[in-house]
Amino acid sequence: EVQLVESGGGLVQSGGSLRLSCAGSGFPFSASPMSWVRQGPGKGLEWVSSIHSNEVSTWYSDSVKGRFTISRDNSKNTLYLQLNSLEPEDTAMYYCSIGNRDVALRSPRGQGTQVNVST
Repeated sequence: EVQLVESGGGLVQSGGSLRLSCAGSGFPFSASPMSWVRQGPGKGLEWVSSIHSNEVSTWYSDSVKGRFTISRDNSKNTLYLQLNSLEPEDTAMYYCSIGNRDVALRSPRGQGTQVNVST
């Protein structure tokens, strides 16, 4: 059974930082591209970032480029997202997803972790 468990969300002031984690199991994590997606209040699901299985190649949406950093540790089956310079517009439920950008929005996701950014 595929399991994705996100953690690390919380309430932070504008300009602050958070580090999200996602523990994966039940699928070949180390061989799978992984992504983060998010859904803000009253908004649709939005792709945020993806990382190749090689732990090196990464991609970002324009809205987070330069502020967020995706990484992974295949030895721990864990995906990360470092969120810096947070803005109120980043308030959303963040989910990790299996696959690259093309499939991330319709792939299995975890329960999510909530990020709230106050002004």
